Formats: sequence, C-alpha cells, structure tokens
Amino acid sequence: MKPDLWPEHDFWAGRPGVTLAGVDEAGRGCLAGPVVAGAVAIAQADLDALAAGPLAEVNDSKQLSPAKRERLFETLTHEPRVRWAAGMASVAEIDALNILRATHLAMRRALEALPALPAHALVDGLPVKGLPIPHTALVKGDARSLLIACASIVAKVTRDRLCAELDARFPGYGFARHKGYGTRAHLDALRRLGPSPAHRRSFAPVLAQQGELPFPG
Repeated sequence: MKPDLWPEHDFWAGRPGVTLAGVDEAGRGCLAGPVVAGAVAIAQADLDALAAGPLAEVNDSKQLSPAKRERLFETLTHEPRVRWAAGMASVAEIDALNILRATHLAMRRALEALPALPAHALVDGLPVKGLPIPHTALVKGDARSLLIACASIVAKVTRDRLCAELDARFPGYGFARHKGYGTRAHLDALRRLGPSPAHRRSFAPVLAQQGELPFPG
C-alpha cells in the first residue's frame, strides 16, 4: 500500500493553509552510527500537484529499492516547492540519553533545521517528547502519509550515505552493506574486530564484546 494524502487533507480540513511537515527517522534499531530524522514540508496548495507529478513514486523508504530512494531523494532535495531538512543524534548522545530520547532529539533537530518552522507535524510512530511544535503521531505513518514517506526517504538516504563514510573510516565491518544493522556479517565482524568508535556501546550485542577498541576513540 502506497501512502496517500488523507492524513494531510484531514488535518487541513479544519486548519486550511496551516504549514505542515512530515517527520520520520532511520537507524533506530542499528548497532552503529547516528540515528537520523528527516523533515519535509510542502504547502497545501502544492501537495496534490506534486503527489500526481514528481512525487508520484514516493513510498515508505523501506519499500523502495536503493536506486529509487536515491532518485526520489534527488527530486525532493531539488524541487523548489519542497522544504526539507535532516537532523541527527550522535552515537555518544544515543549512549548517554538512550535510543528513544536520542531519536526524539534528532526529530526536533530536523524540524528546527527547516527553512521555516512549520505550525504542525505529522510524525511516524508514537507521540514524541520535546518537539518545538504540536504534532500528530501516526502508527505506520510512513505507509499512510505522503509527507511522512518523503521524510522517511530523506532520513534513510542521509543515513545510508553516512554509513558509507563510516565504512571508509572503519574498514572491515561492512557498514556500507548492512548500514549498521545487526546482520550475521556485522555480528561476525564485531566479534572478530571488537567495537569501533562508531558502535553504540549501550546496545547489548556491542556490550557483549569486551575487547579494547582497535581504533582511537
């Protein structure tokens, strides 16, 4: 099922013209790397035309191939009617705050990085603490709301590119392939090499490896 515009139109039915953004995250369940949030705002007057035109293929980022995600990311970030931003929380912040609070921090940063702060947000998942504006939480929102699906693409592609950089900095772990998720190959590398500075020390599979860091922290 592809996202449609009913959450957006339902919101605007009672508040026409109010600026609205979609927010989603990527990397919450990973063992390494930052958690990244995307925020995308599109004016009510532009949304239908964009949804029928350049954004017609937008879907939950998990349902898209890497090549299609990249193409849609380029469309979103170069379309003048789309306002977008990414925010992140670092590995150190994840370990200090816990992953839920760090995810909420990344979402707040994404919203605050938009060219103008919207009046309201549609957020994937459960309610979020600490956002600078009111929001509506939508479970499986990336499959229901076009704005949230757009935000999921921004978050996913941004994070995947960061993982490619981690792969170059810390070779041997395969970050460019598994993007920090706990795949068999990643766990094997973790046991063989020990945690890198990119790993989340507060996560159980990383905590289980007690060897010294092979790289300076």
